[in-house]
Amino acid sequence: MSQIALPFDWPPDPRDDEFLVSDSNARAVQQLEHWSTWPVMAVVLTGPRKSGRSLLARIFAAKSGGEIIDDAERQNETAIFHAWNRAQAEHRPLVVVADAPPPEWSVKLPDLRSRLTASPVARIGPPDETLMQALFERQFLRRGLDARPDLIQWLLLRVERSHVAILRTVDILDQAVLARHKRLSIPLARATLQEAGLIAGRAPELPIEAP
Repeated sequence: MSQIALPFDWPPDPRDDEFLVSDSNARAVQQLEHWSTWPVMAVVLTGPRKSGRSLLARIFAAKSGGEIIDDAERQNETAIFHAWNRAQAEHRPLVVVADAPPPEWSVKLPDLRSRLTASPVARIGPPDETLMQALFERQFLRRGLDARPDLIQWLLLRVERSHVAILRTVDILDQAVLARHKRLSIPLARATLQEAGLIAGRAPELPIEAP
């Protein structure tokens, strides 16, 4: 899948453009879209930090009338237990947002652990190249930075495939442009990101052919 699209087939909402869909998260979106087919009225939504998992849950809840428990590992387990039971009784979907599902998430309350184990898991993966490019373009645009296509392609070859790395890269380049009063370019990016230790798995420079 190379197309970037808004989630779901419901009428568009102004906030929908904040969540971009690619192969790395499309299955999670589809699982939420078809919540009526869940074996129970609860799903555990997992994904890397800054992956938009909380936003996706909020979009889903707004359109389905469901409930969200975000950062579930840090919430009271008894409260989650009651929310899970309430979702079944009211036939109202519950999205439990967590870093990982049980048993990776060590749930101490046995009754809650068994209920979460019975719940389907929707997983957001690390960003693929299509999503990385879209995220770079969006973040640079938000900061008013003129990021040329060749710079973004250069970054795709070098920056770690993670949502956090994308945000850190754009933040550091934004600061460098302001501090050095220079336009955003590959030489500036190379020097800045090497100094910050953000370039991983550097690819060889492409040869420049003579005209």
